[in-house]
Amino acid sequence: MIKAPNQNEYRIRSASSSNSGNYRCKGRMKSSQHKTTEWSDSVTLTVSDNEPRPVLTVSPSWLSPGASVTLNCEVELPSAGWSFYWYKAVPDLSEKSSSYELLPDGSGTAQDSYIIHGQTHTAGYVCRAGRGDPEYHTDHSQPKFVWSAVQHFTSDSVSLTCEGNFTEWRVRKFSEDGRLSDCRRMTGSTCDINTSKSDTAVYWCESGSGEFSSAVNITVQNDGDGPILVSPVHPVTEGASVSLSCSLRTQKILSNVFFYHNDKLLQNDPRGELKISAVSKSDEGFYKCQYSGRESAQSWMSVKVTVSGADSSSSPVWLIVRLVCGVSLIIILLLLLYRCTTTNSETFSFT
Repeated sequence: MIKAPNQNEYRIRSASSSNSGNYRCKGRMKSSQHKTTEWSDSVTLTVSDNEPRPVLTVSPSWLSPGASVTLNCEVELPSAGWSFYWYKAVPDLSEKSSSYELLPDGSGTAQDSYIIHGQTHTAGYVCRAGRGDPEYHTDHSQPKFVWSAVQHFTSDSVSLTCEGNFTEWRVRKFSEDGRLSDCRRMTGSTCDINTSKSDTAVYWCESGSGEFSSAVNITVQNDGDGPILVSPVHPVTEGASVSLSCSLRTQKILSNVFFYHNDKLLQNDPRGELKISAVSKSDEGFYKCQYSGRESAQSWMSVKVTVSGADSSSSPVWLIVRLVCGVSLIIILLLLLYRCTTTNSETFSFT
């Protein structure tokens, strides 16, 4: 039983887990200490000593040009009653961190998901949640990233150089274990990586004006004598031909090689090269090769869909051709109509 003041409101100044429980109230007449109302229905109050922090997931993590990205924000406590806020991470080199910019229509949405249409560049996102009146807000989630223009390298050493019309740069690193950090060996706009297994990560540049570059996925292979997949580092245009091969450090092209697409064997007979005569969107994905029972690291091949490939009838040339044909058809119909009218007039005059 709580001895509350004689008011119609009971306020808990600093809530803790000890305040959790069922609450109900009843009123009492001022003129008589014995006349009271019935008890109200009870309400359950749950107070957690651990401040909830939302978890953000993004899908897909690897982008194709123009793809849609779905953000999902999950709160550990029951999600009922939460409103969600969606932000884009903007690099802040002076603070060695990022600021957050609210996404369009991303303030207090009822849905725990948010879709970004036409995403083309590397970007980072965070979310947070709020509920109650006055509204209580959780901390921001850890940032999550989507990457474009993914490339894979296997080498003894790699240097990444940021280029563009900016004076300040930093190179960010997202490791396989989910840790986000800065390049440890940064000289000017160049990051030097002496590749070890711990350097397997996604890298990208962030400018002083708050922009992201495309991303580079560096995969370090422990087996120095293992096979290496040779694949395109830039997106392949839909309809183009492409060849993938397998090599060793001591031998550039291997035969008797098996190729895999998204961990599925592409053919049962070993060969020297994997040739795709006309690339389609379904060919996009991770590839690897197998030689003498040893597998290469995976490499992502991105497929770029062109406007003409998607709908050639909507190209400017076709639009002009269709316009000329349409105008010509209208002129011919008007001439035929005029000739027909003239002929009919002459016939009527003779009768």
